[in-house]
Amino acid sequence: MGDPSGIGPEICLGALETASEAGAQAVIVGDSGVLRRAAEVIGSDPALESATSIDSLPSEGHCVLDLHNVDAAHHEFGRVKAEYGRASVNYLKTAVGMCMGDRAGAIVTAPINKEALKAAEVPEPGHTEMLGTFTDTDVYETMFMVERMRIFFATRHLSLRGAIDAITRDGLLRTLENVRNALRLMGLDEPEIAVAALNPHGGEGGLFGNEEMDAIRPAVEAAKNRGWNVVGPIPADSIFAQHRQGRYDAVLSLFHDQGHIASKTVDFDGTVSVTTGLPIIRTSVDHGTAFDIAGQGIADPGNMRSAVRRAVELHMSMGDHLRSLREPTNNGR
Repeated sequence: MGDPSGIGPEICLGALETASEAGAQAVIVGDSGVLRRAAEVIGSDPALESATSIDSLPSEGHCVLDLHNVDAAHHEFGRVKAEYGRASVNYLKTAVGMCMGDRAGAIVTAPINKEALKAAEVPEPGHTEMLGTFTDTDVYETMFMVERMRIFFATRHLSLRGAIDAITRDGLLRTLENVRNALRLMGLDEPEIAVAALNPHGGEGGLFGNEEMDAIRPAVEAAKNRGWNVVGPIPADSIFAQHRQGRYDAVLSLFHDQGHIASKTVDFDGTVSVTTGLPIIRTSVDHGTAFDIAGQGIADPGNMRSAVRRAVELHMSMGDHLRSLREPTNNGR
């Protein structure tokens, strides 16, 4: 359910109907006391059965796996606390364990708070890095899905200056390999990947910057030499509109806001974050904890509903294959 102090508990409850419509059983990994408070503020009474262990979860019907790691009697919405940071990590680690052990088909994550993680002295800065740690995965990518669009990111949480400095031929080539592998896993045998340019008009031959000539185009050419279907760099003011209209199977955005602005302008609530490269399915909302409105009953669960729908879709298309990849791990337990 994400950070107990944010809007996660409210939007989790608000997305239960979507899970029902998709034919999925939802298990909210969190704290029953906090969820009761969230139910009160949104005017809902889901009457969820609560279990304190994975083995005691009901076989049907939405429910709560209560980890009892929050002092519900003194719980506060909209506050940064180390206690809440630790709790959100435990929720995620438990959910990962359920998926790795074939006790769940996918994880849909509600937002966590990076300040709370820091206060709790959590070494990883966010969900994606923790998922890598908990699944023992070193190579993973973030993909945004909205309408028919699939947007990957060459860099993530870096300053703009840091992101530009991080764009190298070899780094882009590695990312393109990861993107291609992720798309093939999704059923696209030879996906066409378009790479966004960094500078206006694609740099205009060095007039507006050299990154296209020094790093981006060489990476694209190296990918083509490997037989991959990669095109670019294509100016960012064109590539996303082209993709939405039906061109390309995916776009590689070069920095955080380049891809975020494109997808969220198309449909903020419909944009879902997917972590590829993991042995499990994970989707997520693409917004934060919204401490300023948490506990007021006005949080919109629309993006959480979209994340639930995408998780079910991905489970139907990829679940069996990912399970086969996990079998050696499961057999060794």
